[in-house]
Amino acid sequence: MEVSVYNINGEETGKKVKLDDTIFGIEPNDHAIYLDTKQYLANNRQGTAKAKERSEVSGSTRKIKRQKGTGTARFGDIKNPLFRGGGRIFGPRPRDYSFKLNKKVKDLARKSALSYKAASNNIIVVEDFNFEVPKTKEMKKISDNLKLSDKKSLFVLPEQNKNVYLSSRNLPGVEVVTVSELTTYKIMNASTLVLAESAVEVLHGTFKN
Repeated sequence: MEVSVYNINGEETGKKVKLDDTIFGIEPNDHAIYLDTKQYLANNRQGTAKAKERSEVSGSTRKIKRQKGTGTARFGDIKNPLFRGGGRIFGPRPRDYSFKLNKKVKDLARKSALSYKAASNNIIVVEDFNFEVPKTKEMKKISDNLKLSDKKSLFVLPEQNKNVYLSSRNLPGVEVVTVSELTTYKIMNASTLVLAESAVEVLHGTFKN
């Protein structure tokens, strides 16, 4: 499929870019998208939640009352989980939530996400741009020109650009990533995908290798 190339003023330049159908036009695999998104979110979990169990709570180990003859239930020490201030039964412990996912599944998931965006016409290609110094106002202007001010947008660059990244950092709903940082979650989470013109070629090379 072919898409028009826009400049930073939101105007068509007359140029066209061809998006490879093996990347942007496949039959999306929803389960692959689910697995890759699940892994991304799981890998971002800290897993540091911890609750004290009976053996870790401070308190006396003295038996509260005799075992029999009281007419009530038997009790051990004050650290019993049934008492206020006692230990917690089967509380959370530090753990690693990450899991492995095959590279082919991850590639299929990203291609599926890109195909969804292409099918719904939510991909915009803009000419390569740069800022001499970080300017949030200039990035906001580009976003407005492309009619993205009220949408979540993901700008994809071919390589790191510190000035563009810093210019977008304080804008709500705007995120800048490189092709190597592009994930299924980020693609699906954005309303519109904005590809720098030179990033399209890098994307094609990434998925064909």
